Amino acid sequence: MNDKTLKKEVLNLDSMLDFQEGSVVSRALINKDIGTVTLFSFDKGEGLSEHTAPFDALVYIFDGEAEIIISGEKFVLRKGHMIIMPANEPHALKAPEKFKMMLIMIKS
Repeated sequence: MNDKTLKKEVLNLDSMLDFQEGSVVSRALINKDIGTVTLFSFDKGEGLSEHTAPFDALVYIFDGEAEIIISGEKFVLRKGHMIIMPANEPHALKAPEKFKMMLIMIKS
């Protein structure tokens, strides 16, 4: 999907990305020099290992439950919750159950 197809269109996040067994799936919605918006789905037991990013990011959970660890502190997020992951702080994500999230990364 490119940015042009997102304009002037009502979209349902739940139907834009499916779960895949044993996988983390992503779908870029917006990819600009100044930032990105990406949807992710995590199957139960999947995750992303600890890493850092040079930019602030906002995570919004729109289905399921996620564990997000930021600089060693664990946060449990459920549908409707969001959290800011500050730039240059180590973070990891785990799926105690299936979940879907939107990641908004601001690059400037």
